[in-house]
Amino acid sequence: MAKSQDCHDLPNVDFAHMQPVNAEYYAGTDDPLHPPRILILYGSLRERSFSKLLALEAERLLKWHSCETRVFDPSGLPLPDSEEIDHPKVQELRELAAWSEGMVWVSPERHGAMTGIMKAQIDWIPLALGAVRPTQGKTLAVMQVCGGSQSFNTVNQMRVLGRWMRMVTIPNQSSVAKAFLEFDDNDRMKPSAYYNRMVDVIEELVKFTYMVRSRSEPLVDRYSERVESAEALSRRVNQRSL
Repeated sequence: MAKSQDCHDLPNVDFAHMQPVNAEYYAGTDDPLHPPRILILYGSLRERSFSKLLALEAERLLKWHSCETRVFDPSGLPLPDSEEIDHPKVQELRELAAWSEGMVWVSPERHGAMTGIMKAQIDWIPLALGAVRPTQGKTLAVMQVCGGSQSFNTVNQMRVLGRWMRMVTIPNQSSVAKAFLEFDDNDRMKPSAYYNRMVDVIEELVKFTYMVRSRSEPLVDRYSERVESAEALSRRVNQRSL
């Protein structure tokens, strides 16, 4: 379907080659076909944060693909375990994680790793709430921005975390080298191979979200958990760190 009304918000996209995702092709037979719900996290508090700018570019593309999006602002989020879980920012993040069907994680690389701000957000998302796992079976796309030459340390770390959170991390990923050169004075990403790769990542995320969301329950059904009571599961995965 044509989305010419959004073309002016995506000036670097060649719409002659842009293809909307056919939900009916990728979705399961019992899929509700509502817009995919995608949560976007970014890992910097800087006033001009390139990870945030990349996250917003991703959001524009997700909206073009008719997704419903939320971008979480990490400002004011306390360090893990420094506050109780009823802290307003913690509750906001956890509610968004439960609402979402897929996520995009965008972090700068700092000292060869993701930022503490990015890790803190992930650490506040629990592996389980009672017997419910808020991330299990949901899709994930990972992207990073680099201050210097291209690196893949951060996306590789986030892949490990995504696996630990039992998420379906898509094969494609994006790493933007020398990010300070890739955005213009209006804070929009310039046309480049980096931009095109980001378009690829978002398109792939939408496809995987349609493929997985109505099938996630049987995909993550495990023998070991079928023989473990919900109460025992809750005690095991929610024990406080010593």
